[in-house]
Amino acid sequence: MSSITIVEVGPRDGFQPIGPFIPTARKLAIIRGCAEAGIRRVEAGAFVGAAAVPQMADAGDILAGLADLPELDAQMLVPNPRHVRRALQAGARHLCYVISVSEAHNRSNVRRSVAESVAEFAELVPELQGVALRMNIATAFDCPFDGPVDDAATLDLVGRLAALRPDAEFCLCDTTGRADPVHVARLHTACAEAFPAVRHWAFHGHDTYGLGLANVHGAFQAGVRVFDAAIAGLGGCPFAPGATGNVATEDVAWMFHRMGIETGIDLGALLPVAVEAAGLPGGTPGGRVREALGRR
Repeated sequence: MSSITIVEVGPRDGFQPIGPFIPTARKLAIIRGCAEAGIRRVEAGAFVGAAAVPQMADAGDILAGLADLPELDAQMLVPNPRHVRRALQAGARHLCYVISVSEAHNRSNVRRSVAESVAEFAELVPELQGVALRMNIATAFDCPFDGPVDDAATLDLVGRLAALRPDAEFCLCDTTGRADPVHVARLHTACAEAFPAVRHWAFHGHDTYGLGLANVHGAFQAGVRVFDAAIAGLGGCPFAPGATGNVATEDVAWMFHRMGIETGIDLGALLPVAVEAAGLPGGTPGGRVREALGRR
């Protein structure tokens, strides 16, 4: 039986747009529930400006609160060198660095041009030796401000970054949820062919137009085996107007289980955690499997 990896991004992408602050203990309880259900990799939070994303102000406490779970790979999102250093000082050993293909989104997200972000990352590379690294290529398919993104622009950015850290995992992000399965498969295939030195690819999709699960399948057909998903379909980017939640973790796990592909996740154990996450005040849950199985 073949297998895939689901990266639980709810504690970062899912929680970040929620207005009422989620108590740190409740965040940790949800993450631990995911781990108990078999999830082995989680994006536990982000080291970002607290004024920009108040929900992530406790990132250091979250990381410390998971220190007793050595089997859990807790990656932390970082947008620039200052926050990379904050994360490393807090003990992070798996970082997710984000740069957008779109100039408009990169400036909205990190207040820099794409060229400035790449240059900053290049200067950081010597400091990241021995640190597991994920490169999130935001707006790889579509920009909330400029619309469809040319494949050539995505390939260009991936190429510049792959020249600096070819051992990193590269994740193409459908930031707005406007991609389609054919485009997702085509772009992943083009990247894999253009950059054979990159051995690790991932896909991050949103379900804004109901195509999240179909796009996951499109990436799978193109050879991707690592997929981001958010418990209860929570999510949305504060810097991508109109984008809704990530594809739901329980939906992704259900689909692959039905396809006979192993995820390592116990859906029966995950569903109560998804119900808990769906009930967070201020959250906007999505997905179908949680409710479908709940009615059985």
